[in-house]
Amino acid sequence: MAPPDDRQRVLIVEDEPNIASFARMYLEAAGFVVTVATRGDDGLRLAEAEPPHLVILDLMLPGMDGYEVTKRLRQSGHTPIIMLTARDDAVDKVVGLELGADDYITKPFNPRELVARVRAVLRRAEARPARAGRPEASTIEAGPLRIEVGGREVFVDGEGVQLTPKEFDLLVTLIENRGLVLTREQLLERVWGFTFLGDSRTIDVHVRQLRRKLGDACPIQTVWGTGYKVPAKR
Repeated sequence: MAPPDDRQRVLIVEDEPNIASFARMYLEAAGFVVTVATRGDDGLRLAEAEPPHLVILDLMLPGMDGYEVTKRLRQSGHTPIIMLTARDDAVDKVVGLELGADDYITKPFNPRELVARVRAVLRRAEARPARAGRPEASTIEAGPLRIEVGGREVFVDGEGVQLTPKEFDLLVTLIENRGLVLTREQLLERVWGFTFLGDSRTIDVHVRQLRRKLGDACPIQTVWGTGYKVPAKR
């Protein structure tokens, strides 16, 4: 019997054969086990049957578009997702991030950049449990806000609030640094990982989502030209 393959598995959901083949070739050369689906519904079935370590997901797909696939995946777990978009369209990127995608990349892309982003997102996903398990910060309370760090749960006045993995990590980072202004670059480094290749608009999108979901329970202040902060405890 062959020994189990402990390499990380990547699922590519892309209906353009040349792009899928190109990405698969470089990822396999980098040591990943790669599966390809050409329809959104097929990709979702594969991800549910054998959850991959990461999904690379096109937006425009037959059967089920990338937005719907992302929503379905986020309902059942936190598998990292990198979205592909054919246009350098800010709306596509923002919607993808708001749905819970971990990163995005615009086609046509540099395959080495794709591999770098895959590795960065996976490193961040692997580091998350270690951060969450710190005994000295198992619970954080700030007014009506309670954060159960180990369980990655957030409550406002006792009511649970659903956050994406990135929203949760961003919230904890801001709360742990109450009273300090954190630049967008610092937040990208601390929450997304130092090799993250995105732009600072990612931070703005996630802050907007936190404000919408938490309201006055967590007053995140904009420091114009610099970044964000949560006021110090009073």
